Amino acid sequence: MSAAEIPLDFHHRDDAGVAARAAEFRAMMVTRRTVRHFCDRPVPRAVIEDAIRVAGSAPSGANKQPWHFCVIASAEAKRKVRLAAEAEERAFYEGRAPKDWLDDLAPLGTDASKPFLETAPVLIAVFAERHGEGADGARTKNYYVPESVGIAMGFLIAALHYAGLATLTHTPSPMAFLTELCGRPARESPKVLLVAGYPAPDATVPVAATHKKPLAQICDWR
Repeated sequence: MSAAEIPLDFHHRDDAGVAARAAEFRAMMVTRRTVRHFCDRPVPRAVIEDAIRVAGSAPSGANKQPWHFCVIASAEAKRKVRLAAEAEERAFYEGRAPKDWLDDLAPLGTDASKPFLETAPVLIAVFAERHGEGADGARTKNYYVPESVGIAMGFLIAALHYAGLATLTHTPSPMAFLTELCGRPARESPKVLLVAGYPAPDATVPVAATHKKPLAQICDWR
């Protein structure tokens, strides 16, 4: 082992233990639902920070970690986000979106109104860093940025669900308003606005959204 390496911290389990953990995790994750009805119950800051730490542990191209997470929690900031997002959503639903896209969205019951952006206690704006910047201000290269940020997003959603929170991936387009609101540099691109919090007591989800493809349709062995 070279000086540039450290021992792997890994706990080996027998096959039964591995299978039990896999089944337990699957049983938990298949209950995850995209939620659009939140309550305003506060979420401890430590919970959000721990989930972001999990996201920050995700693998990335050359370990460049090309992501940034901006937590939006103040009422004023959430109000600004909602106004900007709904303006883009109205343009989408009223002319920008092709008919087949709107037809596909119809079973989900979505529209331009996004009250959850103010009701939910936390919004997490996820940015992808197109390129890095060295201590001297020189441009540095990042690798596999979309893939790396996508994996980190998956980690984040799983961590929040494990903690007992509901989430919604919101993607108004364009999202340049998030760059300005969050004070992020132009080399970063906003990718997702993740809504997180506790679901409203009377929260419902569309039946269509609970239909997932069976294993046989999404997996094959060679």
